[in-house]
Amino acid sequence: METRRKTAWGEWALLGLTALFLSLLLGLFLRDRRAVDAPAFVETELTAPIEEVRPDPSPVNLNTADAEALTALPGIGEELARRIVEYREEHGPFEAVEDLTEVSGIGQGKLAALEGLVTVEELT
Repeated sequence: METRRKTAWGEWALLGLTALFLSLLLGLFLRDRRAVDAPAFVETELTAPIEEVRPDPSPVNLNTADAEALTALPGIGEELARRIVEYREEHGPFEAVEDLTEVSGIGQGKLAALEGLVTVEELT
């Protein structure tokens, strides 16, 4: 009879642990379901910057461009554009794009950034 009692107690303990485990699972299920039923918020405001799309511009002619046209080039500000125009007026038209390095403030790095964006065409 003692063995039967121990077996019954063990079965009741196992049944109690199973009930506890199932209650825990039910609680987790209800908590997750409540989170799913919560209204979802969708961000509608655009937070990524929009890059301005410009058509591929034709190269700027260093021999005819004014200071305003030169400032449209990357890395060329108002002061540098003024120096380019002054250099052209003092020394005559540029013979090659590489002559741009003779202007104070323009080195090989800036010249490389302007590659394909500037040209030297003969004046007609």
